[in-house]
Amino acid sequence: MRSFLFLLCLLLLFSSNTINAQTIAFSEESLPKLLERSKKENKPIFYMIYAEWCPHCNKMKKEVFNNAEVADFMNKNFICAWQDIEKEDGDAIKKKFEVKSYPAFVFLDKNGTVLYNLSGEYKPDALIQEAKNALNPKMQLPYLEQQFLADPSNADKCLAYILTLRKGKERTQISAPAHTYLATQSDKELVSDKNWKVIANAVTDIESREFQYVLKNQQAFEKLTSPVRVERKINSVVSELLKPFTENLDTIQYFKQRKIAKTINLPKTDSLIFTFDVTLAERAKNWSLYKKTTAESVEKYYWNDSRMLKEIGQTYLKNITTIADLNNAIKWSGRAVELGESYDGYLLLAQLHHKAKNNKEAVVYAKKAKSFSESMGWNPTDAKNLLTELGVK
Repeated sequence: MRSFLFLLCLLLLFSSNTINAQTIAFSEESLPKLLERSKKENKPIFYMIYAEWCPHCNKMKKEVFNNAEVADFMNKNFICAWQDIEKEDGDAIKKKFEVKSYPAFVFLDKNGTVLYNLSGEYKPDALIQEAKNALNPKMQLPYLEQQFLADPSNADKCLAYILTLRKGKERTQISAPAHTYLATQSDKELVSDKNWKVIANAVTDIESREFQYVLKNQQAFEKLTSPVRVERKINSVVSELLKPFTENLDTIQYFKQRKIAKTINLPKTDSLIFTFDVTLAERAKNWSLYKKTTAESVEKYYWNDSRMLKEIGQTYLKNITTIADLNNAIKWSGRAVELGESYDGYLLLAQLHHKAKNNKEAVVYAKKAKSFSESMGWNPTDAKNLLTELGVK
């Protein structure tokens, strides 16, 4: 009996150790306590900053942190901890480490110096490799910064620094070292492979000398890299300029910065600005602005985009009541169906006609929606319900 109990205890102990080895042992201790532990245990800190509502954070927890190799490597080499931004100290930690997106991962030494930053989802192998980089003194941010500042005209040192920074920071947060380096380059020298990489990865100021030079010499940069990459860079700068004011519903600053963005005067950029205009008006629930903005430019920028035409039609269906404006939405939704038949397109047209009191047309499109859905083997419940509401059996 004793030998049986002894074997049972050993089995339970082995099972417990196996379970512990297969998940990262995250602590919820405060940062000061973690730093004390770091000094005592002579281990750096792997610190995750997350939100419960963040799908990327939850995916990392379920699919990566329970990976045996990841757990084993991280538990052996780091003091692992995490902070929910919506719990006590969360906001302070978010501000301290300038976190803009989730999940964010910060590697710290015993003095609280940031050695390395990451953000977003990582596969198990990739996370282990990045953690190894964080342990390598010559790949850590303090070393890379020191090397760059000692030789700020060196493109390779600048790129090494900013590309490592970018793993955990947005471009708007890493532009300073790029401008320090680019200030050592003449205008003509900007058109080079390495200088383009610096500009593409770190320049965000739409009025900066470097970005304005790209605009004025667009063809030269297109030959150097490609038209697609130059266009992507221009649009990313516009997005980075306007997105924060759109998200914060800061209409005053938005329209100030919009004037600057409009000076670029390129078709794709103007289309992007229009997208931000529509988004801002919708988020602010400023329906008079929304109607004015869409009426002026939908046909110019979205006339061949059925998805966007239907999205705007849905917004009109939910929020707009005036017949003249609903007729605009009917025209745009009709165009969406011209571009490609779809159940939701026909149903939207039927609903808009119904709201605009065009019941004959509403019946026509509700029947088309029902027929299309049945031809695909779907259940056209919404179309049937609308037909019943319209008095059609």
